Amino acid sequence: MTASVQKANLGTLLKLAWPIVVSRASQTVISLSDALLVAHLGAAALASTATGAINAMTVLMLPLGISFIVQSFASQLFAKNDLAGARRYGWYGLILAALTQVACLLAWPQVGRVLELLPYEPDVRDLMASYLRIRLLSGGAVIGIEALGSYFGGLGRTRPGMVANITAMVLNVAGNWILIDGLFGAPAMGVPGSALASALASGIAFAGFFIYFLMEGPRVKLSAREFFRMLRFGIPEGFNWFFEFGSFVFFTNVTMASLGTSSLAAMNAVLTVNSVSFMPAFGLASSGAILVGQAIGANRRDDVPGILKLTMKTALAWQGAVGLICLLIPQFLIGFASQGEKGPEVVAIGVQMLRVAALWGVFDAMAMTQTETLRGAGDTFVPMMLRIALAWLVFAPGSYFSVQVLGWNAVQAISWFVIHLAALAAILFVRFRLGAWRHIQLVEHSLV
Repeated sequence: MTASVQKANLGTLLKLAWPIVVSRASQTVISLSDALLVAHLGAAALASTATGAINAMTVLMLPLGISFIVQSFASQLFAKNDLAGARRYGWYGLILAALTQVACLLAWPQVGRVLELLPYEPDVRDLMASYLRIRLLSGGAVIGIEALGSYFGGLGRTRPGMVANITAMVLNVAGNWILIDGLFGAPAMGVPGSALASALASGIAFAGFFIYFLMEGPRVKLSAREFFRMLRFGIPEGFNWFFEFGSFVFFTNVTMASLGTSSLAAMNAVLTVNSVSFMPAFGLASSGAILVGQAIGANRRDDVPGILKLTMKTALAWQGAVGLICLLIPQFLIGFASQGEKGPEVVAIGVQMLRVAALWGVFDAMAMTQTETLRGAGDTFVPMMLRIALAWLVFAPGSYFSVQVLGWNAVQAISWFVIHLAALAAILFVRFRLGAWRHIQLVEHSLV
């Protein structure tokens, strides 16, 4: 087998992107099915499940961000026709997944103590604790799927990751249907049933993906120095995702939770809908990063600005279309949250939030494509510092002050998403134009 670097054009971008889009959309279906199938249990169940899923991802965000760098190494090595080198990074991603599972098991006993520090209503906190403890049992499997998907994506093969994610989606939806309300003799577990369905689905999907990886290629000799080089570039990417996502979790768990269960439930319902646009746009951005990595590996760095322009235009076209739908039919999109005593209030707040989400999605697409392009080139440290500073010096304190001191309501508070993402897109544009990414040497062959 020899490497065949693909020419960067719209057809190639879409060919790489559609399996990633399906993969991310399947993850959206998982979140949406979790929310839909527990919504009839009331606002507390919806808030605890949706927010619990966000909190579970917070725990996984650092290794998840690190796993994305596997794609950057694999794509550049693939373009250099070093297929064994690319495969080593698949194994390094699996080592990262194993370490993640150990960390999740160590964090398991602390779940209740951490949630007691946050301003949840007691019924929401108790349900969320049960949800999180179960979800953490599959943390390593989640990272394993992402790491192997990144490896195959770097080779220009995005379909294996799609198959793994679709498998997880089908198993998760079926498990939710059976375990939440108790069908076919299973106990009615409610919110914990949703968590168990997700954990089982992730574990089974990862097992199948891992077997495919083992059958797909020969054994390779691993290098501790290479693994730590991956961490050198991957940890800034991981910290970027962890701290930026952490600011969002602070907004949800502290700022938004202080406004009451209805506002929190509405926020999570809107985020579930918004992920329909976020995940496909991220898939397009990730495909652009594959093309960037391959271009750099093939010594064609001058192609990178054109790849970024193509990727951004495509992502903006998608995000703009979704934003228009949010403006035209918000009641239809948010209608699933109408169950329970507080349902009408949740929907009323959510409709207003969706109108703001239509705007923040545009800036999100711009920031995402630039972030992924820089990551594909190995430029992770300075973007990390810029993004963390913006998240924790502007977004988190600004939104908190607005609610706690100025008395802003939930809809006004999420305008900080627009401010944050617009500023981020502008800062990353300047970073890319300065051209530091042109001088970064991601791959060193001398390590093995």
